[in-house]
Amino acid sequence: MSNKQQEPIERLVEIMATLRDPENGCPWDLKQSFATIVPHTLEEAYEVADAIEQQNWDDVREELGDLLFQVIFYSQLGKEQGLFDFDDVVSGINEKLTRRHPHVFGEAEFADEATINANWEAEKAKEREAKGEDVSILANIPKVMPALTRADKIQKRCAKHGFDWDSIGPVVDKVREEIDEVMDEVIQVSPEQHKIEEEVGDLLFAAVNLSRHLKVKPELALQRANRKFERRFREVEKSVLEKGKRLDDCSLEMLDQEWEKVKKQEA
Repeated sequence: MSNKQQEPIERLVEIMATLRDPENGCPWDLKQSFATIVPHTLEEAYEVADAIEQQNWDDVREELGDLLFQVIFYSQLGKEQGLFDFDDVVSGINEKLTRRHPHVFGEAEFADEATINANWEAEKAKEREAKGEDVSILANIPKVMPALTRADKIQKRCAKHGFDWDSIGPVVDKVREEIDEVMDEVIQVSPEQHKIEEEVGDLLFAAVNLSRHLKVKPELALQRANRKFERRFREVEKSVLEKGKRLDDCSLEMLDQEWEKVKKQEA
């Protein structure tokens, strides 16, 4: 890579170091820590995803820059504490990607994508074992992931090792079973909220399993459902206001009629 190509990333590292300079740096940047930056990192990742969903490529470029800055920020904090620096981060991912792709960077040959994935998982397991970490197949699934995404990942890990139904029927039956169990708790003489919550959680987990079997990303599906509901509800609001009314003045029956009108217009 030429010096010209290296200049932008070197400049970004330099900017970050200046922002953290004890004497002339930015007060906000100076008071940050690994923990305080995490929420910003998550927000930036979501903004990248949102820009991609909207296919706004100028925004994608800009949001990727913001996300890259998060990596630079963590690297600067690591350097200050003698833990690691940006070069260590890059060297680490270079080594890992090369080692995990022996069919690309080495002489290994795999019959199909399934065996490639199996090798990838085996390499990750070796890494965890070498570090003395948890060797469960469920290890290293981030607990801070959105719950739907994490449920989907847990299920996929288990499915790779044979813990899964091989047809859709039992999956659907499980969803229905979980709905019944929710209602069994609801109709108790003295319903216990924590038990209802537990059963609703089981229902959501079963719904994620159904999504997975139907090759639907549950998080993405719910995001789109949220957007669809918001779009339709805004139209209901608009229609009500055009009639000179307020939402609070309308009966549920009237609002439902407006909702059905919006649905028909979309269809």
